[in-house]
Amino acid sequence: MTLYDIKPQFQTMLRPLARFMYSQGVTANQVTIFTIAASVIFSLILIFFSETALFVLMPVFLFIRMALNAIDGMLAREFNQKSQTGAILNETGDIIADAALYLTFAFLSGVWPWLIFLVVLLSWLTEFCGVVAQTLTGVRNYHGPMGKSDRALVMGGLGGLIAFCPQYISIVNIVSGLSFILLIWTCINRCRNISESPNA
Repeated sequence: MTLYDIKPQFQTMLRPLARFMYSQGVTANQVTIFTIAASVIFSLILIFFSETALFVLMPVFLFIRMALNAIDGMLAREFNQKSQTGAILNETGDIIADAALYLTFAFLSGVWPWLIFLVVLLSWLTEFCGVVAQTLTGVRNYHGPMGKSDRALVMGGLGGLIAFCPQYISIVNIVSGLSFILLIWTCINRCRNISESPNA
């Protein structure tokens, strides 16, 4: 069970907004590009100022990013905007945004940068395993326990925690270590699912 399992309900809530954006001429690719750019800019602000208080914005931004990711998918599927360019933007954009947002923690005093780097690398690997599954079986693999939405929940929670309780910043190292283990588990789950698929 991961947050991805409640994605249909989340999309239902956002569908009126997606319809409005479509009526205004907004395309799926435009939403994707905006999300990537906003993620990088937001990350640079956090890195430049390197203040724990600013991390109170992390859960808010990650929620908005999740909403935009859902909207670009709905625009592509439900309004006939699917394209190869869009698929490339979607996959590359996710790993770029993930890296930018999660690396902001590495610049905080008391956080082990190498552990954050490992989390980012394994986050990339989980998405790579998901794409490999799509190549081999025709179905994108989103198995957890540490998929994209789950990572956003964890990192958003960490951002809120250190913003209000900076004295507990060492918890970032503990949670990152646990995330590292869960990411390995996620990679194994996605690879196992590929080998068990009848289309593989």
